Amino acid sequence: MTEIPLVHMQLDDCWNRIGVFGDKSCPHVERHIHCRNCDVYGAAAIALLDRYGNLQDEAAEAQPEVTADLLGEQRSLLIFRLGEQWFAIATRRLAEVMPVSPIHVLPHRTDQGLLGVTNVRGTLVACLSLAAMLGLPSQAAARDNQRVIPRMLILESESGPLVTPVDEVSGTQRIPLARIASAHDEDSRAISRFTTGVLQWQERSITVLDDEALLQHMIRSLA
Repeated sequence: MTEIPLVHMQLDDCWNRIGVFGDKSCPHVERHIHCRNCDVYGAAAIALLDRYGNLQDEAAEAQPEVTADLLGEQRSLLIFRLGEQWFAIATRRLAEVMPVSPIHVLPHRTDQGLLGVTNVRGTLVACLSLAAMLGLPSQAAARDNQRVIPRMLILESESGPLVTPVDEVSGTQRIPLARIASAHDEDSRAISRFTTGVLQWQERSITVLDDEALLQHMIRSLA
């Protein structure tokens, strides 16, 4: 928390010298009875309050910089689930989280990971299985005693939007990069090709995806 410094101003504190708190020699004392009724005292009080307000504004503006310095560089991530595994991808690649929409299978297309196309506000967009791309089991695990709503993610690639269904969306978080640990190089699964690190967050182990490599692979699979 930013500490607001004490206010130091050059004021003519005549009330302490010649006013009711001084020798009472001020010619206006008899008329005003007390210095707090004098225009000079009132003007000094207003100036002091204005100075406090300015200092508070300066402290509020400085606060984000102080927080950023303390936390270090951060990354905005969308956290979601496929089957029993949690993942995170940079929100810069996320255009929208949408409800599940019908997928229209394309005839004579058996590309690995391509589910078909889905309608996004009147536009047909390619829909791919992220689980297949990552080499995960095709059957999503059931979540007992929980109200889980599957979603579709619209991801932005250089070639246009892509849609992928996920089993659950947790939300977005700003995560300090220092909290993301390196992934294990010995992992031979397909998922390791698209992993940049692992994050321990809210009692979950979350695989942080390399959004650049993953989207390029998704686009190549459509060629």
